[in-house]
Parts: sequence; C-alpha cells; structure tokens
Amino acid sequence: MDTTYETTDDTAYYAHGTPTERWERARLFFAAKEYTAAARVLAPLVEEVPEQTGPRLLLARAYYHSAQLRRAETELRQIVERDPVEQYARLMLGRTLERQGRHAEAGPHLRLASALAGDFPED
Repeated sequence: MDTTYETTDDTAYYAHGTPTERWERARLFFAAKEYTAAARVLAPLVEEVPEQTGPRLLLARAYYHSAQLRRAETELRQIVERDPVEQYARLMLGRTLERQGRHAEAGPHLRLASALAGDFPED
C-alpha cells in the first residue's frame, strides 16, 4: 500500500470556504494562539474586503503576536489612514512601534489612543 500523499498547495486549506467561514476559521486560530495560521487565513480575506476594518485589525494583531511587526505596522497604518479615530488601531500601532524601538514615533499614537479612550490626565 502506497502511503505517500500528493500534496497540493497547502494554502488551499486556508483559502477554502466563504468569506464568513474563513473569518470564523481565522478567529478560531487566533483564539487558539495560532497567530501565523490566523494570518494565513486573514491576508487573502483582507485583499478581498479591504474596506472592512475587522479582518484587517485581526490580521494586524496576528502579525503583532507572531512578531511580524513590519507587517502589523503596515496593516495598522492603513486602518488609521482610513479611520483616524480608530482607537484600538492607534493603540496597537503605538505598541507595535514601541516593540520596534521606535518610541518617538509611538508616543503620538499612544497619546491619541488614550485620549480617544477618554483617559485624560488628572490635574
């Protein structure tokens, strides 16, 4: 009996299903802390629905948690360019820049995220 398997492009698994099914699969991978797998599902989904913030933000988070910081930064910058008051994207962008040692660039994003969350310093 031949036990060798002919492998097809393994990206077929990640791209299989409707956008809704892929979104749910990505969320399951993310919840299981399988960040690279989540990103593999989300990247093509984001290309299909670039106007939706949810998939792009989850993709950025998956990149962040899998230490793909430049990719996370790229996704987060696209979100804040389209929606400058997206508080969580600002916070994540600031943290992503901090993790890269770019503290001066991170500061304005972190301060804005804090203000958008209503965290004002007490006088």
